Amino acid sequence: MNTDRSLWQKQLSAGLQRMAITLSEQQQCLLVDFLSLLTKWNQAYNLTAIRDVNEMVSRQLLDSLSIVHLLEGRRILDVGTGPGLPGIPLAVARPGCQFTLIDSNGKKTRFVQQAITTLGLKNVVVLQTRVEAYQTTDKFDTITSRAFAALPRIVQLTQHLLAENGQLLAMKGMIPRDEMAELEVSGYQIVVDPLMVPDSDGERHALRVRSAT
Repeated sequence: MNTDRSLWQKQLSAGLQRMAITLSEQQQCLLVDFLSLLTKWNQAYNLTAIRDVNEMVSRQLLDSLSIVHLLEGRRILDVGTGPGLPGIPLAVARPGCQFTLIDSNGKKTRFVQQAITTLGLKNVVVLQTRVEAYQTTDKFDTITSRAFAALPRIVQLTQHLLAENGQLLAMKGMIPRDEMAELEVSGYQIVVDPLMVPDSDGERHALRVRSAT
């Protein structure tokens, strides 16, 4: 595992430099600690399909951090967080923001709670619930999603949780033009941002969705 940590530390440092993201040594250590914990739990609980140690930094940490510059506001909701992606890496990178991570899978939310405790993250809470059932009076400035659902479906499920002038920030591979067209007909405004993830194959995009009303 020490060999893995050394590899991850080098890959993370090089990747952050290429992405022009500045994180302290402590923050980078927390991200590597998160990967170590995820790898340990994954052996028993199958939390993620990514098991190649050479791919974990790129596909789990750097991919999550590729949207950090697009976050708006202080209250962030990560829907369908799974094992805490992108929520945990983003929370490490943005300690001044408050993150709520939700997922309906108890096995995954138990891992996320363990990660929050182990890493000592004071700006993250995790809830086991379905997004459509989640209610709060404190709306969110940014709602993130990664491999969660089709864009119109995400908008439908999260619109009751988004603050006025808030944004949905959906991570996608190729640009889903049909999904975008369906929303734009309904009056939604969508901005597409290409994402650069070092050592990652294929296209990555962020879709920033806002209501026109």
